Amino acid sequence: MAIELDKDVRKQAIASIERYFRENMENPIGNIGANALLSFFVQEIGPVVYNRAVADVQERIQARVMDLDIEVHEEEFQYWRACDPASGKAGRR
Repeated sequence: MAIELDKDVRKQAIASIERYFRENMENPIGNIGANALLSFFVQEIGPVVYNRAVADVQERIQARVMDLDIEVHEEEFQYWRACDPASGKAGRR
């Protein structure tokens, strides 16, 4: 699955790369260079980040599914227990 960036997101990322080079590197990078560098990172490193995010979400979902049994569990065969005179509850007979 190819990772695609929205046009606006890509534009902001390119501007950020250009700023980073201006403020932290000896030589600035132009718009074309920043676009190429972004494309490289998205294609080369993007899948690593994406796969890690998917794995994190899977772990969270599995944890929630494990808790689901506790949250929505109903005791079974409760009719006779509810009718038991020792419990202080009157039931239908």
